[in-house]
This record gives sequence, structure tokens and C-alpha cells, in this order.
Amino acid sequence: MAKMYYEKDCDINKLNGKKIAVIGYGSQGHAHALNLRDSGCDVIIGLRKGGKSWPVAEADGFEVYTVSEATQKADVIMILINDELQADMYKNDMAPYLTEGKAIAFAHGFNIRYKQIVPPAGVDVFMAAPKGPGHTVRSQYVAGKGVPCLVAVEQDATGHAYDIALAYLAGIGGARAGILETTMNEETETDLFGEQTVLCGGVVDLMRCGFEVLVEAGYAPENAYFECIHEMKLIIDLVNKGGVAAMNYSISDTAEYGEYVSGPRVINSEEVKKNMRAVLSDIQDGTFAGKWIAENKNGRTFFNSKRAALAKHPMEVVGKELREQMLWKNDSDLDSASN
Repeated sequence: MAKMYYEKDCDINKLNGKKIAVIGYGSQGHAHALNLRDSGCDVIIGLRKGGKSWPVAEADGFEVYTVSEATQKADVIMILINDELQADMYKNDMAPYLTEGKAIAFAHGFNIRYKQIVPPAGVDVFMAAPKGPGHTVRSQYVAGKGVPCLVAVEQDATGHAYDIALAYLAGIGGARAGILETTMNEETETDLFGEQTVLCGGVVDLMRCGFEVLVEAGYAPENAYFECIHEMKLIIDLVNKGGVAAMNYSISDTAEYGEYVSGPRVINSEEVKKNMRAVLSDIQDGTFAGKWIAENKNGRTFFNSKRAALAKHPMEVVGKELREQMLWKNDSDLDSASN
């Protein structure tokens, strides 16, 4: 059983006298910074000079510096910008200023796992990863709760890296829910696998196929959207709350019977698992990371074409039109919802 930590296991006082630099002020960045400040920590923000987040962070009352300035001033530096931007920023703006005894932190292990960032030996390296989007990290903290988090220490140069990591997680509210101990390799590989095969890649393709089959059979696209896409959240909320059993308790017996007889017809378990193992292999041996790194260096042609094609897909067009008409249209807790 993996080790779990809670508030009783974390001493936020370990951050006393330490200045924390949050690099980035997007979804996760603003949540970490605000939560840490509300927990009594000394927080500054590091951003690209002239970036759109600079005035936002200042308006929220933070001292804002360039990334290199923030790195020089801080004892703990949390990097919360996009994975694909981290390596260049680290090389140009951070590496020269990571003096012995500082700590560098991440919310995802990608750049450490694939050695795009290799910190110096005298620096602590840890991961503090909330398992939820930034707006939820913030809203749960404000509500007196927290989002479950992962903790990992890649390099314990000072002998105090775990104490600092757990204190940091307590500061953002994670200890209120629970902190699971892992490694940066394990977090990276399982996170990429889950995103690609189930949570994003798998679910999106399943919803798209269901939508297309119904529309091609002559059913109204609006009905297809509601049945195959809109209700996904309702079902997943039930699973999140109490597992598949909770979902089955809440749905009709007809739906549950259909789960047993039709699910295996749609998802050929052996074939799907074979394909999943191939995806996992690409993640483990660095094939996926290499392709993603190359994609970003070569103008994102494939990525951008796929994003543009998805925006034109009928399920997205119909979904947007329907959401515009719903009473819950403006009931969004996303930082930058796209209708």
C-alpha cells in the first residue's frame, strides 16, 4: 500500500523564513500562489517580462519579477508553466541562479523523467502535484477543503526535501485531502498513460464515435450530443463519488444491464489492452516524449491541424450551440471556458 500523508504529517512551519517563487500565473500558478499566501507563506511570482499574466498577478497583490530575478531571490522555486516551455526557460533563466541549498519543484515529472531538465547536485528536487485543475485547487482551499495530491522527491540534497515538499503541499491545501507518495518516473508514466488511453484520448474518441453513429443513423445531433457527451460528466461524478457501484446504484437497472451486455461488445478488452500496452511502451521508452518535443520544435503542424479539425467537428459545433441555450451556460468554474 502506497504511503499517504495528512495534515498531522506535515509541518508548514518548515517554510518559515523561506521565500517561494511560483513560476507561471495560469490555472495552477495562481492557485498555488494564492493558497500558499493565504497559508502564511512568503510568495513571489516569476514571469516572462511583458507577459499577459504580469498585471494579473500584480493586481492580486504579488511582487512580480522576471524568472531569473525570482530564481535568485527564492529558496523554493515551483515551475508551473507548460511542459514544452520548461526546458528552454530553465536553461536560459534558471540554471545559472540555482545555487546550492535551493529547492526546485514541479507539478508534473515530464521534464525530469525525460531529462530535459537536469538540476545541479546541490539542489533539492521534488514534485508537488495536485490531482485536479487549478481552479479546483483554489476553490477547494477557499471552501476549507483540499484536492488530493502526489508527492515525490527526486533529489534530497539538503536532507530536508521531504519536509519542504510536504510543507508546500500543506500550504496549497493538499494535506486536507491526502497526499500520496510516489516517484517522478511513476507519476509521469501513469499520468501520460491515463491521459492518452482513458481520460482524454480514450474518452474523446468514444464520445465522438457514439455521436457519429447516432447521427449517421438519422437521429438528431442534439439528442446525440446529450446522450453521448453531456451525460458523461453526470456518470463520472457518480463514479468519482463512490466507484462504479455508486453509478450502478443511481442508474436504472436497464442501463446497468446494458453495461454488462453491450460494454464488452464495444470494447474488446484483449485488443484494447494490447493497444494500451503499445502506448505504455512508447511512454516508457521515450518515444512519445521524443515525438512531443520534436512537435514543439517544428511548429506544431500536426497538433494545430488536429485542434482545428476538432473545432469543426459536428459534436463540438452542436455542443456549443446547445450550451448557448442552456440555463447553466454561465455556470462555469473554468478559468477560461470556451463556451
